[in-house]
Amino acid sequence: MGSPELKFRKSSYSNPQNCVEVATIPERPAAAVRDSQNPHLGHLVIPGREWAAFLDAVRNSEL
Repeated sequence: MGSPELKFRKSSYSNPQNCVEVATIPERPAAAVRDSQNPHLGHLVIPGREWAAFLDAVRNSEL
């Protein structure tokens, strides 16, 4: 399920051993999330609304 056209990024706050990478999916409102140590295993697609709700919860210290 690899998509070379996706541009994955990771937080500068992340730990090198435990990190996820995120990419915006340009064709639709969604995010792709993958394990930075195992990118060959593919990624999960999170719909835009759910991704936005997750980010809001993180920003508000609800998680």
